[in-house]
Amino acid sequence: MISAEQAVWLPTGLSHRVGSLLGAEFRSLWIAEEVGAGIPKTPTVFSVSPLLQALIVEAAAIEGQDDPNGYAGRVTGLILDQLRRAKSLPAALPWPRGGPLLKVCEAIYADPGDPRGSEEWGKELGMSGRTLARRFDADLGMSLRSWRKRLRLFKAIEMLGGALGVTQTALKLGYGSTSAFIYAFRTEMGCGPQTYMRGCGPDRVALAASRAGDTLP
Repeated sequence: MISAEQAVWLPTGLSHRVGSLLGAEFRSLWIAEEVGAGIPKTPTVFSVSPLLQALIVEAAAIEGQDDPNGYAGRVTGLILDQLRRAKSLPAALPWPRGGPLLKVCEAIYADPGDPRGSEEWGKELGMSGRTLARRFDADLGMSLRSWRKRLRLFKAIEMLGGALGVTQTALKLGYGSTSAFIYAFRTEMGCGPQTYMRGCGPDRVALAASRAGDTLP
């Protein structure tokens, strides 16, 4: 899962799907391998600068138009330069491929307010809480608590982007109060939810992703 200020780079030949729970508008760039030097060879999440965002929108707008002066080529060149300079971020939300962890993550995704921890989930899945915790660390690179915290952050962005109010979002995510949600959001994102939705800039998102990465073992 990524926010609107982030993008994912996928190398050639990688099978993937793209979806959105509440609907989204997005653009894809298809880059030939011969001009992709300096761009990562593995799946990478990175922040999108205002310049890169504007260039992508412009490239989509002028696609197919006559270009006697080579303007489209200059826009494309700047996009490639921006991609090479983009700062990579920790994977926004790792997802298990199967097994008991998938059941846990799907349940929490459907109900982010679910408060159950490793012990409770372990009992339901027929294993000890310690075993479940070890699997989270080994397969996803973070604890169940850290994973749920990150999920709630991005679900909050998704809900707020779908015009859900701050109070409603806080309740759906399982926070005890609106103020608790606002505090948690501000701690991670560097600004409150309403300020964020008005646009507090991708640099703050990059900072938040770095903070989230600090929870990795």
